[in-house]
Amino acid sequence: MKINVNELKNHVDEEIVFSGFVDAIRDKKWVMFVILRDATGKVQMTIEKSEEANKELLDIMSELTVESTIRVTGKVLSNEAVKLGGLEIIPSKIEVTSKALPLPFDFNNLDGVNIDTRMDYKWLDMRNRRNTLIRQVESCMTEGMRRYLYENHFTEIHSPKLIGAASESGSDVFEVKYFDGVAYLAQSPQFYKQMALAGGLDRVFEVGPVFRAENSNTNRHATEFTGFDLEFAYIDSYEDVMDLEEDLLIAGLTAVKEKYGEEIKEVFNTEVVIPTKPFPRIRLKDLYQELHDRYQFDIPTEDVGDMNAEAEKLTFKLAQEKYNSEFMFVVDYAATKRPFYHMRDSEGKLQGYDLIWRGMEITSGAQREHRYDELVKNAQEKGLGKDVEFYLQFFKYGCPPHGGFGIGLDRITMLLLGLSGIKETQFLFRGPNRLTP
Repeated sequence: MKINVNELKNHVDEEIVFSGFVDAIRDKKWVMFVILRDATGKVQMTIEKSEEANKELLDIMSELTVESTIRVTGKVLSNEAVKLGGLEIIPSKIEVTSKALPLPFDFNNLDGVNIDTRMDYKWLDMRNRRNTLIRQVESCMTEGMRRYLYENHFTEIHSPKLIGAASESGSDVFEVKYFDGVAYLAQSPQFYKQMALAGGLDRVFEVGPVFRAENSNTNRHATEFTGFDLEFAYIDSYEDVMDLEEDLLIAGLTAVKEKYGEEIKEVFNTEVVIPTKPFPRIRLKDLYQELHDRYQFDIPTEDVGDMNAEAEKLTFKLAQEKYNSEFMFVVDYAATKRPFYHMRDSEGKLQGYDLIWRGMEITSGAQREHRYDELVKNAQEKGLGKDVEFYLQFFKYGCPPHGGFGIGLDRITMLLLGLSGIKETQFLFRGPNRLTP
């Protein structure tokens, strides 16, 4: 099993085998220093030139380029003079496992390197410690939220991404050839989460790809992203859904802060803030009034009943100034602006919410409509027909009251680390003009 850099302190005075990238070679008069790197950090390898036994090792390293990979057999020694963790490896054997060609750009200095060039060579871009950390933070956040759901009796499901009808609105879907017919890439696992509840599972979640055929080139949109979706039954109102989301986000952020908080502060110059419950909540019409009174902002006519990007930014400002919070729940959206499966009360008021964090919407959640007759009526109002026939079947034979939400993992990672856009955040970005690598 490979020994990582962060484990070397447990092997002082032992002979080990270490594998990694050649990060730098410093060829001095009497000694050669080689900096080796893996995903957990860097370590110094020291080769003394005065020792005859090292001639073969020096010959190997003299011919080698940086970013090549090697396997080293050697002894781990403690040395206070070494800046990299006070440890060094004294090699007895070096094996070259791959030799690198000259790099197209210096991934350690990305200033001035075009984002599209970086995406063309994503595997090199990731070698920058900053970009490796993005992946590790997103993974840690996901693990923390997953753990919370498992501890609270959720079952993880895996729904199909190839579906036979254009889901939800019937628009913004990718059509693909499917043998002699047509299939579509799923916009979300929404319908299948609800089917699982109709099937008797009380609490379900899924982490998986989501596809949106939106020709959008903003800093927050992608045609494929990773969704963290959940649904749970026997709720009393959408307040239960908001309450669970608070706990979920606190669990995920706590996991990140404990493992990477200091490194995030050092690399991204941002603090991981653990929120306290309850997050502030405000009705949409009251929010409009606050934004008008405080910031002289009025929602454009076409967005009345909903939010836009500028309103989201100002909502964050309001949450900080009035509530000392990074989060804000906004409720009482217009039913015309929301999917047909969101529940409405007896007065027609939508039983759902948006969650704004650091100036951007990260969640649209709701209590779902579980009554068959009401669902049919709502679908007809939206002009939906055959596209949702299969979905409506789930509710004919009884289904408990339920609700849920979805979070875009790439978006919350972007906001957590203060990144400029989703292109920088995603492992491999997919947009209207990007299908490779």
